[in-house]
Amino acid sequence: MDVLKNKVVIIGTGFVGSTYAYALVNHSIAEEIVLIDMNREKAEGEAMDLNHAVPFASTPMKVWQGDYSECQDANIVCITAGVSQSEEVTRLTVAEKNTGIITGIVERVMASGFNGILLVASNPVDVMTYVAWKVSGLPKNKVLGSGTLLDTARYVHLLSRYFEIDTKNIQGYILGEHGDSQFPVTSQLTIAGKNIKDVIQSNPKYRWSDIEEIASQTKQAAYLISELKGPTYYGIGMSLMRLTRAIIKDENTVLPISAYVNGEYGEHDIYIGVPALVNRHGWQEVYDIPLSDDEHHKFKESADTLKETLVPLMKLLKGNVV
Repeated sequence: MDVLKNKVVIIGTGFVGSTYAYALVNHSIAEEIVLIDMNREKAEGEAMDLNHAVPFASTPMKVWQGDYSECQDANIVCITAGVSQSEEVTRLTVAEKNTGIITGIVERVMASGFNGILLVASNPVDVMTYVAWKVSGLPKNKVLGSGTLLDTARYVHLLSRYFEIDTKNIQGYILGEHGDSQFPVTSQLTIAGKNIKDVIQSNPKYRWSDIEEIASQTKQAAYLISELKGPTYYGIGMSLMRLTRAIIKDENTVLPISAYVNGEYGEHDIYIGVPALVNRHGWQEVYDIPLSDDEHHKFKESADTLKETLVPLMKLLKGNVV
């Protein structure tokens, strides 16, 4: 593989896949972007349209419609294909359908000789990341999901508006499932380096009830957006771009992604949203940050929700696990 050519393959050119591709072009993250879709004409059309944006990008790049053989020398293969949340009630109800889709995709990716980083965005993302890992046979650190990166961005955005301060001055995470059992780590939330408890106590215009409402709004954001406009894709597209940049640029940055937990936070053998160190080798370390007793309980509840979903899916995977 030409080390000077950072290559990203995107499987699925729906709203999420095409927006992610546009974000990569807009931020000049990769030199080569390959689009794969069952609807080859759709992928070809997206590639043509994106190529017309390349002259305005800061660096040269190539975008084209391809097939699974293109995965062989890719740095990153990102899977966005699958049944969308808009077609079902919640993310977890699409698990069985997407297990079949993800299994077929991963088998074809691995048949190409792929040995890069496998990035999963299909929902329910934590469960699908686990499925992709099992089917691929790749080391666990080379398989990761978008996790709670988008949820954290939504949370920080709302906090930024509430405290009237730039998002860069807010340090906080949403952890757990990318879904209904997610939760904010309020005990470690800081505003410009000051713990949230001290911020609220020092200014009467701030209230705990408002912070709790912000967490609730964060959890409901996807549902509200879907009601207003249909599928959500700008936020996740940029989230995937940010994660891709951390990998390709070898940033060694900590992001709340879906990573494999085996002992951290008291949980084992599961992919779930946690802070993890990300670089060119995938994710390298899960950061086991301090949680309050209530947050530990919420993390366990979230992990249990994902484990319960995985039980029937593992039966479907018999014969497909490497």
